[in-house]
Amino acid sequence: MVAVTDSAHYFSSEPDTPERRRTISVELAGREVCVQTANGIFSPEGIDKGTRALLAVVPEPPAEGAFLDVGAGWGPIALTMAMQSPGAQVTAVEVNERSIALCRDNAEAVGAANVTAVRPEEVPEDAGFDLIWSNPPIRIGKPALHALLQRWLPALNPSGEAWLVVQKNLGADSLLPWIRTMLQQRAPSEFTAERADTVKGFRILKVARQS
Repeated sequence: MVAVTDSAHYFSSEPDTPERRRTISVELAGREVCVQTANGIFSPEGIDKGTRALLAVVPEPPAEGAFLDVGAGWGPIALTMAMQSPGAQVTAVEVNERSIALCRDNAEAVGAANVTAVRPEEVPEDAGFDLIWSNPPIRIGKPALHALLQRWLPALNPSGEAWLVVQKNLGADSLLPWIRTMLQQRAPSEFTAERADTVKGFRILKVARQS
């Protein structure tokens, strides 16, 4: 994982340093685009290794539907989903206000009008999603990470899929059985969870809800 550039934690709501934005060039959905990043957020230098691993493995998203990116940062996953599926509605969830503003501005810059960047509490409790792609914030600690996954994975609609990337040495192999147990307790026999791939030290986990 790429560290933030100063002492402000990227999972804090309000970074404690003055914002310094900069423009970088990245490739998203096969296009070279210019986006803005800033200090005090996750991976301000560009697309982090975990997100790259996830985007290299996930299948092409459906043409339309309700999509979700949990822990969106400045927006690489949400923007990719939106650019590949302009008929979809993409919700980018973040707690870091600086990241939310950047994600919104970057969506506008690349013409992804179908992205909505919000705080978690702004998403209705009964909202359902057909597709979730996420590089979850592992470093928030196990209790907070478990609470995050308990909130969002059961929100999959029938036939929906979630694709997560987790670094192997940060607990990916112990997280998978926990996800299976949690989902079995929440909705017996409705979900499957598996390791879909391994890319350069990152596990790609797939969760699917039955139709």
